[in-house]
Amino acid sequence: MFHDFGRTIMVLGGALFLIGALVHFGGKILPLGNLPGDFHWQSGNTSFSFPLATSVILSIVLTILVNLLFR
Repeated sequence: MFHDFGRTIMVLGGALFLIGALVHFGGKILPLGNLPGDFHWQSGNTSFSFPLATSVILSIVLTILVNLLFR
């Protein structure tokens, strides 16, 4: 029982590490958050950002990865 639980925690930890590395280094490789279709609005001291295109691209990529991993 604990053997499977330990393996699950290690896989989740590795996945979190990879996601963290992509977030940290991804801005230098891909301009996520600055794509055409990402909305940025700034007025005075207030700013609002809605990364629509980035969200769609990440959703497609993650859907493909999940389907490949769990088939």
